[in-house]
Amino acid sequence: MAKFEKAEARTLEKMICMRCNARNAQRADRCRKCGYEKLRPKAKERRAA
Repeated sequence: MAKFEKAEARTLEKMICMRCNARNAQRADRCRKCGYEKLRPKAKERRAA
């Protein structure tokens, strides 16, 4: 997708909290801000407008 694989990995390899939308580490099992356990992986592709 991009030229810079390391930068892209650092930006996109995150988990997003379904309650407060906080960015969390890839290996997180609960949100760092609110403690919610339902996390989703950050979308790798941009959504069409």
